[in-house]
Amino acid sequence: MTTSVDRRDFLKLCGMGGVVFLSGLGGQSSIAADGTPAKDFFFVQLSDTHWGFEGDKINPDAKGTLIKAVKEVNSLKQKPDFIVFTGDLTQTTDDKTVRQARMKEFKQIVAELDTKKVFFMPGEHDASLDNGETYKDFFGRTHYTFDHKGVHFITIDNVSDPTGSIGEAQLQWLKDDLSKQSADANIVVLTHRPLFDLYPQWDWATRDGARAIDLLMPFQNVTVFYGHIHQEHHQMTGHIAHHSARSLMLPLPAPGSVPKRQPIPWSDSEPYKGLGFRNVLSLSKSDKFQLNEYPINKDARI
Repeated sequence: MTTSVDRRDFLKLCGMGGVVFLSGLGGQSSIAADGTPAKDFFFVQLSDTHWGFEGDKINPDAKGTLIKAVKEVNSLKQKPDFIVFTGDLTQTTDDKTVRQARMKEFKQIVAELDTKKVFFMPGEHDASLDNGETYKDFFGRTHYTFDHKGVHFITIDNVSDPTGSIGEAQLQWLKDDLSKQSADANIVVLTHRPLFDLYPQWDWATRDGARAIDLLMPFQNVTVFYGHIHQEHHQMTGHIAHHSARSLMLPLPAPGSVPKRQPIPWSDSEPYKGLGFRNVLSLSKSDKFQLNEYPINKDARI
């Protein structure tokens, strides 16, 4: 594993019209919890695949975009350390049998990803109708932590509760976990809904998200990656950077830009516009995250 993105991949990104965004991550030193130097690495974030969605006016290639994204990720010359899906893996349904079938199909498709580790978390489409029970049968825990090369990752579940809350028990779990971290620890939070009030009128918020942010605020180096809003968006709450990811199924309008939240119709002149995935490079030497936004390759063949 090298410490920088392959130059050909970067040129490919530029040619595809991707976006590079830099956000502050750390303080003056890049030291892991065990005292060893943190190392550069990168991972891929995919979000809001909504497997099972149907609607030709929104995405006539609904059965193809996830498969195309898997092939795009696998085509990267430099393999990611891991891949993370930030929720809404499947399209919601009241039928438990259909929900199970969609999760099984989704899991079979993403099993083709060429990486050693894939992390999952639910979206409200996966978990809010049954408090995440079906999701847990297929993917395990809805909130957890892991450490990778000097960075502490925290996955927060703000969707299994149908009110869009984290809940008292999980907030206490978060508090207990953070109590083990130093003030200058490098912390990344992965979640589905935004923790801040982006646009509550469209359900783009977490009811008790401010309490989670308050728990994170004493730590100097925190970055949050989330999904849910189906578009790229960057926000600061104090020194904490929040970055949303595009959807792999359907784009949504900018918050409050239209009277009603509705998917943006498919355009034959600009197919796959607004759909894509993200490459996240952790640059420990400069304490930065470099975000590369990849659109779906319209020329990919299933």
